[in-house]
Amino acid sequence: MNRTGRATWRRAATITVVLVCVGYAPIAMTELWPYAHRGAPALGEWLLGRAVSPRYVADALATRIGPYARSLTPMILHTVLGGLLMLLGPVQLLSALRRRRRLHRAVGVVFALTVYASMAGAAVYLARTAPADAFSGPAFWIVLATILVGTVASTTFGILAAVTNYPELHQRWLLLCYAYLMTAPLLRLEWSALPALLPGLSMADINRVAVMHLGSVVVFGALLASRALDSRDRLPGVRGTWVPAPVLIAAHAAGAPALAWIIASYLGRGPTGHRLLAAYLLPFAASYAVMFLGQRRAGRNGRSWAREEWRLHLVGLCLAPVLSVGAGLLLERYGGLDRGTAWDAGLAIGCGMLAFEATTVVSLRVVRGRAALKREQRATTAPRPAPDPAPAQGAPAR
Repeated sequence: MNRTGRATWRRAATITVVLVCVGYAPIAMTELWPYAHRGAPALGEWLLGRAVSPRYVADALATRIGPYARSLTPMILHTVLGGLLMLLGPVQLLSALRRRRRLHRAVGVVFALTVYASMAGAAVYLARTAPADAFSGPAFWIVLATILVGTVASTTFGILAAVTNYPELHQRWLLLCYAYLMTAPLLRLEWSALPALLPGLSMADINRVAVMHLGSVVVFGALLASRALDSRDRLPGVRGTWVPAPVLIAAHAAGAPALAWIIASYLGRGPTGHRLLAAYLLPFAASYAVMFLGQRRAGRNGRSWAREEWRLHLVGLCLAPVLSVGAGLLLERYGGLDRGTAWDAGLAIGCGMLAFEATTVVSLRVVRGRAALKREQRATTAPRPAPDPAPAQGAPAR
């Protein structure tokens, strides 16, 4: 794709993200008002009822009255501030693209504080809600807890990167943070769209399908955004690779048996397992294809830094099934969950967690590269010792 085509795709992606965020903000802010005041407007319920059916919405929300009532104040705090984050995110993105540094920094402070306050409300809700009482059950509770930790951690790392003058890492961590936040509007879109593809399923069933791939979709989007905003062919101080061919081959060799185990397990669960497996595999395969081709193309074009980042994330994606299987077995053995629920939770969090780890490795790569560059600069600018004076003419040499 030529430069004009890439610019067009970036512009279209930016406009799409902005529209989704701005459109979802009032939905998030009003989502829990009816639980506080009967009859209060809830834009999301109204739209979803007309997109699918009022019965579809009523059956799903009837089970939420008890869990939300126990944590209504922190949940309202979480949703209202979550709607505010949907508005602050586009401001941050556009101010960064237009290099409005003062606005970017000021809004960034507000954004970070809002993330912490919103996630605190979510943490109170999770602490007061038993996993079995969460929407769609324990697997969804585990997914929510994982997203919460990932959002807070990525925000914190983004702040540290900005303070220590690593703008490229600040950008990556905050994109990852916002990717985790985007699971909320994307989930609502799937509540509206998937009933047409999977008729007869309740919203709780649709939710189980959606969480199988939302984690992989959003972190893949963050990676695409990071690569689109970083046009450097090489990174000063970064030489060689942390992902030579043997490492990449080993990651594939480890991930393939785990993926085969996942496929065999879900094929044995009947139509429900087939549905969940398709929801997991299709985005996984698409992400793999783009990462593999991206690193290959970057290598052919001599773009060593792009190739390195693609490869680090490709290794993370290959190892995601290993993490998912391990998490599923641990949750089944020690979490008191049945096998199906435990594996659903493991698959739902695997790609998101490994993308976080891949971003961490990318950060270490950048930090090590800058440290190596500083050592080289000190070595070239250090004063050389003066040579020994030559003996005077006629003086005996020692």
